[in-house]
Amino acid sequence: MFKKIKKPLLAFLIIIDLIFFSCVGIYFYLNSQVAKLDSKYPVWNQKSKTYTLQTKRPPNWSKLKEIAQATKWAIIISEDWAFYDHFGLDLNQLKIVFNESLEAKRFVRGASTITQQVIKNSLLTSERSLLRKAQEMLMAILVEKKLSKDKILEIYLNLIELGPNIFGVKQASKFYFNKHPQNLSIKEAAFLAMLLPSPKRYSQSFRNKKLTPFAMEQVESILLKLRQAKVITEDQRLTAKNEDLSFEIIDGNLEGFDDDLLSVENESYE
Repeated sequence: MFKKIKKPLLAFLIIIDLIFFSCVGIYFYLNSQVAKLDSKYPVWNQKSKTYTLQTKRPPNWSKLKEIAQATKWAIIISEDWAFYDHFGLDLNQLKIVFNESLEAKRFVRGASTITQQVIKNSLLTSERSLLRKAQEMLMAILVEKKLSKDKILEIYLNLIELGPNIFGVKQASKFYFNKHPQNLSIKEAAFLAMLLPSPKRYSQSFRNKKLTPFAMEQVESILLKLRQAKVITEDQRLTAKNEDLSFEIIDGNLEGFDDDLLSVENESYE
């Protein structure tokens, strides 16, 4: 009897070993990839249209402490309100999206956290597949164990696209408002957050020198959320709501997007 089951049992054990060591190998490989974010900076490569990692800090990189609190929180609230509470994945949002997709009988929207977006943009490709999504989710959990929340947020704020060929809040602050990100007003911060997740489309307000009805509604919604999150007071919200953005009242040189402006490094800010 034992002889009859010996070979099948041996084959089963070999398969289990292969699966185990394959999983261990994948884990250590993904872990090593994630570790790169602790010492390298993701930078947009215009030629390859992808992010590449480099050891030297880019001139347009802003440390988290150099970014206004309102800017930081406006983007968190717009993209991932539970950022400081989850472990890389937002299970509540995943559940909501799953139920909405079942009801609509189609995939309705994504539920990627800020952490997942950092992983997707800096370490993975833009390929849409279940395998890439599984990698992204596992690596998001791993990076949360290696990097602090503030470090992950800093990376995110420096790699997000906020207009054509505009990456990170430092470039965006300079381009739209000729300011350092530390000096942005509350409404300016809300405007940058409004640009996500479709900056090329939503930056139409800047090109028109006037907020579109959609942009105005979104900016006011972000201001309300900032007040609800107790980042700003009601008085600050009302003041910001009635504020004119500089491109709405300045004529002349801000028409369209100036590529020369984006190529200047280490600029002085007014």
